[in-house]
Amino acid sequence: MSDNTTRPRTAPRSKTERPRLHKVILINDDYTPREFVVAVLKAVFRMNESQAYSVMLTAHRRGTCVVAVFTRDIAETKATEGTEAGRSAGYPLQFTTEPEE
Repeated sequence: MSDNTTRPRTAPRSKTERPRLHKVILINDDYTPREFVVAVLKAVFRMNESQAYSVMLTAHRRGTCVVAVFTRDIAETKATEGTEAGRSAGYPLQFTTEPEE
């Protein structure tokens, strides 16, 4: 007994490309108090105290520090939130984004 049944063809799946990720970068300045930077990192990026302190110190020592990696929209929103928090308090705190390699 031979099996002559035809199988339905499956439609070829189109590969959905993963969205490119963007880094949120904290830029060090000489005016924003360390405690304020830590508070912003905790509020905007949901870090705990030790994570936020570590990121702040790295930026302080090296000039910049990657805070987190998100999709482009989220990265830009978080960077803007952090920068605005500094601006509204009168500090030049700045976050920026760039594509991850």
